Amino acid sequence: MASSAFCLRAAPLLPSFPIPTPTKCLPFFLQHKRNTNVIFTQPCAVKNVEVQESGEATETLFYSFTPLPFLLVAALPGAGTVRSLFGPFVELVKSWNLPDWLVHWGHPGNMAVVLFAMGGYGTYLGFRIRYSDDVEEKAKAKDLHPKLLGGMFFFFALGATGGITSLLTSDKPIFESPHAVTGFIGLTLLTIQTILPTLFEGNPGLRNVHGILGSGIMALFLFHAVLGLQLGLSY
Repeated sequence: MASSAFCLRAAPLLPSFPIPTPTKCLPFFLQHKRNTNVIFTQPCAVKNVEVQESGEATETLFYSFTPLPFLLVAALPGAGTVRSLFGPFVELVKSWNLPDWLVHWGHPGNMAVVLFAMGGYGTYLGFRIRYSDDVEEKAKAKDLHPKLLGGMFFFFALGATGGITSLLTSDKPIFESPHAVTGFIGLTLLTIQTILPTLFEGNPGLRNVHGILGSGIMALFLFHAVLGLQLGLSY
C-alpha cells in the first residue's frame, strides 16, 4: 500500500531544484521529472509525496504566481517622479482650503459625467453609423461620434491629473491601486482607438476592430469606475 506525506510550504516562482533531461510525452513547462506533476494554483504550494511499494517516489507540486506586481512595475513606473512634479501644485491646492468632499469626490463626479454623457452617447452614435438605414442620421452620427469620443479621451487624460492630485492631497499612494492600472490601460487603448480611423481607407476590415475595441474600452471604463468608487470609499 502506498504511503503519503504532506507538507505545506511557501514556494518560489520557479522550482529550486535542477531540471533534468525532459521526457518526450510532456510539454516543456511540465518536464521536471518523469514522475513529477507541477500544477499552478493559489497562493501557497502543497507538496504531496507518495511512496509506492516498489520504493519509487512520486510527487505533485502546486506553484502559484501573481502577475499584478509585474504589471504595475511595467505599466506605471515613476511614482516618486510624479509626486515631485505634482508637489508644488498639490501644496497650492491644499492652501485653498477646499471642502474635503470636493477634493475627495470632485474627480470621480466629473469623470462619471464624461463617461456616461460623452462616452455613452458617443458609443450609441457609433452603433447608429454601423446599423442605421437613415442616410441623414448616419451623416450626423459620423460628424458627432468622433467629436464626442475625442472629447472623452481629452477629459479622461486631463482627469487623470485630477485623480493624482486628489490622492496626493489626501496623502494616499497613486499607482498602487487596480483603479490606476485600469485607467492607464484604458488610456492606452483609447490612443489605439483614436489612430484606427485613419487606417480605414486602406483596410475597411478595421472598422469591425474599431467597433469591438470601442465596446471593450467602454466596458473597461465601467469596471474602472466601480474600482474608483471602491477606492473612494476606502478612505
